[in-house]
Amino acid sequence: MSAAAPTLSQSSDPRAGPAYVPSAIDEPFWVKALIIGVGLTFLTLFLFVPLAAVFTEALKKGLDVYFSAIAEPDAVSAIKLTLLTAGIAVPLNLVFGVAAAWTIAKFEFRGKNVLLTLIDLPFSVSPVISGLIYVLLFGAQGWFGKWLSDHGVQILFAMPGIVLATIFVTFPFVARELIPLMQAQGTEEEEAALVLGASGWRTFWHITLPNIKWGLLYGVILCNARAMGEFGAVSVVSGHIRGQTNTMPLQVEILYNEYNFAAAFAVASLLALLALVTLALKTFIEWKTHRATTEQS
Repeated sequence: MSAAAPTLSQSSDPRAGPAYVPSAIDEPFWVKALIIGVGLTFLTLFLFVPLAAVFTEALKKGLDVYFSAIAEPDAVSAIKLTLLTAGIAVPLNLVFGVAAAWTIAKFEFRGKNVLLTLIDLPFSVSPVISGLIYVLLFGAQGWFGKWLSDHGVQILFAMPGIVLATIFVTFPFVARELIPLMQAQGTEEEEAALVLGASGWRTFWHITLPNIKWGLLYGVILCNARAMGEFGAVSVVSGHIRGQTNTMPLQVEILYNEYNFAAAFAVASLLALLALVTLALKTFIEWKTHRATTEQS
């Protein structure tokens, strides 16, 4: 009679004895080294080298040229417009994201899946297409173009169009970060607070918001990063008016097309610095979230 096949508890591995249980990550050293090496090579070629090239080219002609390029009036206007656009779009998306996540995670209603699909829409639609939608709506030949022109309201080729386009491409970030978090937390704490006589607002401020604060900050950081770096949708609706409707990404494109490489890379380096700050904040939020989860468990 043939011997029975070895079980997990009776492994023939001499390293661990009869109680040895194979692990999914128990691989030979050369396999681990190969995987880590491939990952580091990929990051070096596609992230670290381009990032270093941006700062190298920006500082290639010296600090005087670098700061002169940043202080140039068109560049200053682009920086201000970028910060102002993000300052408007991000708070609005924060309010929408919290409201949408609260509605989807805490209530059952018809059309819930439709709302989830609509929230994900900007992820599946090209930013250029979303910009063209605003052109069809608010352009001179668009649906509302004549009415806007008659009443002296300008949406396209002005700041309102830039803000609208930025809001559209960034509104999923906060909502999508909060929805799974709030669904995982359930409704028990809110229901207990309501039973004890707390109002809806009091329940939100003292129960819901403290539980989602790190996830909310994480979503806001991602939303802000996308708002400052958005190119496609803003490019369609801005009109590329220098000193008026150019954000930082558009300013980089114009300077590069004019072969003003030092100025182009100088402005690009500011966007890179914003990305690095965003990454640092993202890492901090992830650490705080993990620490809070560990302490609760």
